[in-house]
Amino acid sequence: MTYSIVARDPLTGQFAVGAQSHFFAVGRLVAWIEPGVGAVATQSFVDIDYGPRGLRGLAQGRHPQEVLDDLSAADGQRGFRQVGMVDAQGRSAAFTGAACIPAFLSISAENVAAQGNMLVAEEVVRAMLEAYRAEPGDLADRVLAGLRAAEDAGGDARGSQSASLLVGSGTRSDTPWREIPIDIRVDDHPDPVGELERLVRVHRAFDQVGSILFAPGLMIGPYEGVPEADLDAALASLADAGTVLGDNQEAAFWRAVLLERAGRAEDAARAFEAVFSRAGHLERYLEQVRMAGFLPSVQSEP
Repeated sequence: MTYSIVARDPLTGQFAVGAQSHFFAVGRLVAWIEPGVGAVATQSFVDIDYGPRGLRGLAQGRHPQEVLDDLSAADGQRGFRQVGMVDAQGRSAAFTGAACIPAFLSISAENVAAQGNMLVAEEVVRAMLEAYRAEPGDLADRVLAGLRAAEDAGGDARGSQSASLLVGSGTRSDTPWREIPIDIRVDDHPDPVGELERLVRVHRAFDQVGSILFAPGLMIGPYEGVPEADLDAALASLADAGTVLGDNQEAAFWRAVLLERAGRAEDAARAFEAVFSRAGHLERYLEQVRMAGFLPSVQSEP
């Protein structure tokens, strides 16, 4: 019912799990990551216990194949399962039970496991892995390329409904919730992979906005001690984000705020005018921003 790819970037140590299925909210069930430890995809007639229990075994330093063998041996319905795992050393394992619905295939290699069941053909998994390996981008881009290739090769025999992308860092931490840079789920959509690709672009644009919005000096507290080069870089980053976001004026609004904070009053006025022409409700919001101290209050003339 699903195809997925579990991967580790050998340069950054990041993990990723990408999946697509003709089933509601595939990401809630399939994808499991513990930063700095490993990643698991559990699917077919899914048993989610393979996720957390698999990660527990990987955290003990055991080989993914050993962990998977032990979990499947204890599972009375293992014939219906399909699982892929990768650990922090790049070791991988994959399992497809004999009772899974064809077409199905699982492939494990260094730093990656690719698997699928209920497919139009085994070639779906091969195409996914080939595209993943050929994509020159970062780990998220490579996993998305794999999902796109799998979909273009025919994908799930029943059609498409949901997709997900989960990315975790290679850092083992006492605060693992800070080590998940991407967690995007398309729970119900006629083109879930296409929508996932779009949302990743939006996610990256908002990452750019957030990195500036939460920056002391630029946006938080008094505007002081900001090098001109940092200001120009921030303005350019917000402009780039605004291009991606299109009609969404979030990036454009905060770019105008930053211009005013930096003392570029005329540029700020023009930027606000452009924002308000597309999103008039933000004119009132600007006054709330002034009240919060991000910008000086504007005194009305007597």
